[in-house]
Amino acid sequence: MKFGYRETCLEHETGPRHPESPDRLRAIRRALSDRHGVQYVDADSASRERLLAVHDADYVAEFEQFCADGGGDWDADTVAIEATWDAARASAGLAEWAAEAALDGIDGRQTPFALGRPPGHHAVVDDAMGFCFFNNAAVAAQSVIDEGTADSVAIFDWDVHHGNGTQDIFYDDGDVYYASFHEDGLYPGTGHIEETGTGDGEGTTLNVPFSVGTTETGYLAALEELLRPELVDFDPDLLLVSAGFDAHKHDPISRMRISTEGYGLLTQQVREIADEADAALGFVLEGGYGLDTLSESIRMVHEVFDGYQPPSDDGDLQDAARATIEDVKDEFDRS
Repeated sequence: MKFGYRETCLEHETGPRHPESPDRLRAIRRALSDRHGVQYVDADSASRERLLAVHDADYVAEFEQFCADGGGDWDADTVAIEATWDAARASAGLAEWAAEAALDGIDGRQTPFALGRPPGHHAVVDDAMGFCFFNNAAVAAQSVIDEGTADSVAIFDWDVHHGNGTQDIFYDDGDVYYASFHEDGLYPGTGHIEETGTGDGEGTTLNVPFSVGTTETGYLAALEELLRPELVDFDPDLLLVSAGFDAHKHDPISRMRISTEGYGLLTQQVREIADEADAALGFVLEGGYGLDTLSESIRMVHEVFDGYQPPSDDGDLQDAARATIEDVKDEFDRS
């Protein structure tokens, strides 16, 4: 794969014991150091114009001044220092690069993956939250639409937390399809099945809030039965994966049960869906807070694109996962 990476993203220091630390990127780089076919690409930071396409101007100015004044605790979870302004712009720019590279035809073993931090999917139009300042995937999606290189974009968010920011930004926008598979009831408490979009965006939001303990078997069934038909029907030019790895069974801040091999199976199935929908494909890093599980899972994603075939899933579909999938089907049948 081609990985977008900027040293600037390491300069966003969150302090001791904060789970979203620069060590996340360092661990990923170490895990990829001996992998065949890994390439790193620099990218420009997101311009103010691109940020303002999805974020309120007063918020952007307030965040910039907050960093210029030395930063501090934006909220109980979200920390900034002076360097965070540049890191956040770099992270959004890397997501833009991933979207643009995918649409330029970079695929297969060179499929783009933006390794930026801070992450983005909790950032709403006018506020930072959940470790996120700019909504990287949203900036990237809106950028390629505004540039005219894509008429429509789908964002599939497999982070264990619901991407409330991405959903909110595009909730009434028929040009962007947002789908999230997440742990029910986990921070920030959004992403209910009945949240399906409004106005021009009616029917273009898909939430699958899985019960605690769901394995990759449930995720794979939802991909096949829910996301595949939705995206084939939506027919996006680009599919961006908001790729958080905190649903891993050994991640310290979630209670889901996806294995490292499971992320390989998810990757394989997402690639097949993108091919069926004739959509370009790119990845944008979100969460994942166990350094070993995060780095091993991203290495697995890379190896799938490098030709590795993960073992077939032979797990039983849990009753709770089946019930969630059927509830989502019922909601879309009514809408």
